[in-house]
Amino acid sequence: MANDLIPYPIRNYLFSTLRYFFKPRSPILTLVIEECNGMARNQVFDAAEVYLCTRISPNTDRLKISKTPKEKNLTIRLEKGEKIVDFYEGVELKWRFICAEAEKSNNPNDHFPPRAEKRSFELCFHKKHKEIVLNSYVPFILERAKVIKDEQRVLKMFTLNMQNYGGIKWESINLEHPATFETLAMDPELKYGVMEDLNRFIKRKEFYKRVGRAWKRGYLLYGPPGTGKSSLVAAMANYLKFDVYDLQLANIMRDSDLRKLLLSTGNRSILVIEDIDCSVDLPDRRHGEHGRKQHDHHHVQQLTLSGLLNFIDGLWSSCGDERIIIFTTNHKEKLDHALLRPGRMDMHIHMSYCNPQGFKLLASNYLGIQGYHSLFSEIEGLLQETDVTPAQVAEELMKSEDADIALEGLVKLLKRKKLEGDEPIDKDANKSGIQEAKRQKVDKKRKSPRMMITRRKSTRRRNYF
Repeated sequence: MANDLIPYPIRNYLFSTLRYFFKPRSPILTLVIEECNGMARNQVFDAAEVYLCTRISPNTDRLKISKTPKEKNLTIRLEKGEKIVDFYEGVELKWRFICAEAEKSNNPNDHFPPRAEKRSFELCFHKKHKEIVLNSYVPFILERAKVIKDEQRVLKMFTLNMQNYGGIKWESINLEHPATFETLAMDPELKYGVMEDLNRFIKRKEFYKRVGRAWKRGYLLYGPPGTGKSSLVAAMANYLKFDVYDLQLANIMRDSDLRKLLLSTGNRSILVIEDIDCSVDLPDRRHGEHGRKQHDHHHVQQLTLSGLLNFIDGLWSSCGDERIIIFTTNHKEKLDHALLRPGRMDMHIHMSYCNPQGFKLLASNYLGIQGYHSLFSEIEGLLQETDVTPAQVAEELMKSEDADIALEGLVKLLKRKKLEGDEPIDKDANKSGIQEAKRQKVDKKRKSPRMMITRRKSTRRRNYF
């Protein structure tokens, strides 16, 4: 009778509804922990990845292991689909690592597509333990992962890697640059000033929160090439135990990509933009309105100065804690004034040529000279009259392990540079004198009537053709 009186669509709907109400409910709750939450990384996923490596049991079938030549221990990770059982306060918790292929973007203008794989963890447990898991177990994993990271911390240097379909992501290697403040050849007062500023910065979390500012600090390192700007960045990273992110603006196509890269950087990090004066041409300031329209017309690059400034001290700059932004340049005068105002670059550090104090430190590091040497007075006198970078001095000191031979070579270098520095003055003077004589001769000829007639004829002929 039901088949005859009730149409099939309605009958099918009623049966499915009845099955839904009378179907036994599963007592298991599953939490899905994805790698990224929108544009930002999921801290719970990162913490779970670190924590679960310590909970691997003999029943685990497949693991990923890796080791670089400079790493001391093996790096162990779960293979996709693997399961781990954990216990917390008598509660059984089942973990599973999931890797799914991400959907490809069909938008040709999308320069920042999703990852090739979409990774996540699934955490299954009985529903009655929901409060314990969310309020106690997850915070425990976050805290435990932080302790493990601090114990195994190896400084990383991140650089941009171009993906397929035009995307960009961070890739890292171990940062093992040996530069420290003890080995850095720079003015001692300036060096201690930088160290005090860094110490004050990392201790003022509550202060930045109280005054309503993002917990970040900006530095501008400027000076001639070879004066130790990159070494200072490495020394700051080793001093603070911060990772370094090398940001090449030339590889970034638009402001939205810059924001996504900022959100994917970790806390306790140093973002470095080297040679800001020549790394990218920002159209809205350097070429004016015409340059901006021409720039938008060709769609070559859509990264703007306003986007960069918002990256430094706008709303997006507050997406992260304990972050240091460093700009380096060889020509400070070429920078836009908007980049230099207080709040963006908090401290301007001039990396100058080698001075006597820096030379003594280099001599101690490279030659092991702790006291005084007979050539020191001559070298210090030449350093006050000659512009030579610490890199040039270090290169000369590396040529011999014999202190006498190395210092004699440095004396010859400084004397040669002093002569080279004096010669251009005489050449310029002679050149200016010759040019002045030629100018007077031309002016004298212009005053003659014959010269004026010749000029009129040549002008008429030029206009004709």
